[in-house]
Amino acid sequence: MQDLTGFQRDLLYVVAGLEEPHGLAIKDELEKYYEKEIHHGRLYPNLDSLVEKGLVEKSEKDQRTNVYTLTQRGHRELEARREWERKYVESAETSAT
Repeated sequence: MQDLTGFQRDLLYVVAGLEEPHGLAIKDELEKYYEKEIHHGRLYPNLDSLVEKGLVEKSEKDQRTNVYTLTQRGHRELEARREWERKYVESAETSAT
């Protein structure tokens, strides 16, 4: 997970959170979050990179649509990241009170 960009981490979270994570649905979610257009030339190469790293699996829904799902490794990596973040967020919250 350390070798991923912030955008790739965000992709993992979106893939994990969508019921049917296909390219346009992922793109729409990221555009809402970033409040700007996400170009195909950025989205799909990064999804492919996550597939190559074994974090996401790509399957064909129909001849025009691919569906992306987290692999077991992807789930483990996200959970490890959340635990790491939680440690620091809880520490910051404790310090603030």
